[in-house]
Amino acid sequence: MTIDLTRRMLLHLAGATTLAAAAAAAARAEGNPVSVGPTYASRTPMRVGMVTLRVKNLDTVADYYRDVLGLTVMERSAGSAQLGAGGVTLLVLEAYPDATIEPRNAAGLYHTAFLMPTRKDLARWLVHAASHRVPLSGFADHLVSESVYLDDPEGNGIEVYADRDPSQWQWSEGSVKMATDELNIPDLLSLTNTRVSDYAKAPEGLRVGHMHLRVGDLAKAEGFYHGTVGLDPTRRRNGAAFLSSGRYHHHLGMNVWQSQGAGRRDDTTTGLAWFSLVTEKQDILAAQDERLRKAGAQVTALANGVEAVDPWGTRVRLIKV
Repeated sequence: MTIDLTRRMLLHLAGATTLAAAAAAAARAEGNPVSVGPTYASRTPMRVGMVTLRVKNLDTVADYYRDVLGLTVMERSAGSAQLGAGGVTLLVLEAYPDATIEPRNAAGLYHTAFLMPTRKDLARWLVHAASHRVPLSGFADHLVSESVYLDDPEGNGIEVYADRDPSQWQWSEGSVKMATDELNIPDLLSLTNTRVSDYAKAPEGLRVGHMHLRVGDLAKAEGFYHGTVGLDPTRRRNGAAFLSSGRYHHHLGMNVWQSQGAGRRDDTTTGLAWFSLVTEKQDILAAQDERLRKAGAQVTALANGVEAVDPWGTRVRLIKV
């Protein structure tokens, strides 16, 4: 398909008039060769595994992730769909046709962040999104990464991003420097042919790089995900906290921008059902299990790990792979 991809078109898709406005929207929403090797985010002691969403219209949402992100439909039935890349399941959709849409001021999912293996992959995907007139909600340069934001048909937030090389991340006293600056779209697009979309499907190395949650209280959220689950704080600013494993910039973001004071989530609504943090180390899983039980958290044993429930009812599965 031949397209005329211009800055004006991208801004139109993002509903913005300037790149500064698009970066502001991203804050509210939050030349390398193609490679299939694991990114830094997937080489840490713990990493995000997969995400499960409750959806009203299974076909519509599954088709969106297939057509817009290029995920492969690995299994599909009347009640669920599994999608992934490179033979790895990244997203499970569960059909709840009678559910109501989860309000944006409730605790729950802020966005699922899909990490492209390379910056060129991000550029190729952006051309694909533009060629299909996919509505975007913002662009941002976070210093550690470059990001594009959008929403699926039921309002579940999505970030598609590529990391800068970890050697360029700036750390000071355990905190990594991040920002929400204008994304240099022309520089990004210089990596690919903007007149022809060649993004037929997601690259083999696409993974969920991080999760970003809405929570009701930052201190309580840090107490659970840091003190009990075992992720390390990497940054805290402006009503948001970021945590990771192995000095990644963040595997988990949490904010109270819309959800300050939110109570327990309603399981009859759409949105995040659960997500997983995986590890190859049995001692990490054992330590997590012990901390969870000592803290009196709601814990369920699984065949390969445990499922815990955060203070707002969001379920996180801690899995050994």
